Amino acid sequence: MNTALQSIDALSPGANLEAYLARVNSVPVLSIAEERELTTMLHYEEDLEAARRLIMSHLRFVAHIAKSYSGYGLNQGDLIQEGNVGLMKAVKRFDPAVGVRLVSFAVHWIKAEMHEFILRNWRIVKVATTKAQRKMFFNLRSSKKKLGWLSQAEAKDIAEALGVESKTVFEMEGRLQARDAAFDAGADEDDETAYKAPAHYLEDQRFDPAVVVENTIHEQQASTSLHMALANLDERSRDILQQRWLTDDKATLHELAAEYDVSAERIRQLEKNAMKKVRDAMEAEAG
Repeated sequence: MNTALQSIDALSPGANLEAYLARVNSVPVLSIAEERELTTMLHYEEDLEAARRLIMSHLRFVAHIAKSYSGYGLNQGDLIQEGNVGLMKAVKRFDPAVGVRLVSFAVHWIKAEMHEFILRNWRIVKVATTKAQRKMFFNLRSSKKKLGWLSQAEAKDIAEALGVESKTVFEMEGRLQARDAAFDAGADEDDETAYKAPAHYLEDQRFDPAVVVENTIHEQQASTSLHMALANLDERSRDILQQRWLTDDKATLHELAAEYDVSAERIRQLEKNAMKKVRDAMEAEAG
């Protein structure tokens, strides 16, 4: 198996988690000198082989972090894969001049991706949407001393530790204790209870004639506004937007730079200015 395929395989735990863990744990840990050399090559020379080696050597660390989130009832392989995305983001953004080990920098990115995955999948109805609620969600689960409802003393201690009011702790506790209701009735339910399932009384408005007409008119107005806004641009700006965004075979900044005999940065500036003019014109038309 070649290097590229090994990298792809290692980033996808798949069905055999034990084999994946054995594979990533067999990758040698980098020394401080090796890590500094690789991060320098990646940061200053954009060396992709250096990025690959940095990612591969830290996959075991992602798997270790994923174990601490096993209490949420989610697939461990999925958690690891999300953490691997965070690791790749960290490797891309890491600056060796900061003077810390990559693992210290990467832990934030890895946990952030895992947190997002947990919050997206732990409940159908979102239990935490704001930054404060997310902090409460994870800290409350780790702070609880028992599986039952919190006592007043426990809630007070947790509230003081997290810098919130006790009622906020109880509100989040209620969300954590709640369970999702099935949309359809269960196969074992009889006629007397099956009618209570949401599927029997929640109306699907996607195909309501009024909604269909409204959406069609909105799309037509948006299309007309876009064409009018493009028509008001100069020929070069309009051509740049069309080649960059309005064709199937989109042109790169460097390709347009060669076509117009300017720098790629200049094309980017023209594109940005043209987008702003189009957006402003469409907002004015809608207002």
